[in-house]
Amino acid sequence: MTLRMDNVGIVVEDLGAAVEFFRELGLELEGEGEVSGEWAGRVTGLGDQRVEIAMMRTPDGHGKLELSRFIEPDVVADHRTAPVNALGYLRVMFAVDDLDATLERLQDKGAELVSTEVARFEDMYRLCYIRGPEGILIGLAEELSG
Repeated sequence: MTLRMDNVGIVVEDLGAAVEFFRELGLELEGEGEVSGEWAGRVTGLGDQRVEIAMMRTPDGHGKLELSRFIEPDVVADHRTAPVNALGYLRVMFAVDDLDATLERLQDKGAELVSTEVARFEDMYRLCYIRGPEGILIGLAEELSG
């Protein structure tokens, strides 16, 4: 039986910029470090590797995001600008308390709306997708009250 989802991992080129972007979104930096060596390669199947990581967490402590920058081996694929209907990992969705204010802060960090507007789902949510650092697709949702 699964106990919980521990984290979602995203590979980036500029770890510092990604950390700052997700801090602006409201995540907290839990820790940074380097993962390297043959033991790590046994987990990932990549052999000997060196990876810088930053673990971010949501303010409630339940959601975590692991940002990774591969030093060795080289990155072999780039899915950052894949469209919303691409197969595989697509996006992370964050619940926010004020979508307009969040968008304003993130646009100052280079975020761009994927669509031309924020959508409304019935009287329940306001939602949008944005492209964050390096084109990473991120969903934002504001729950509407009554």
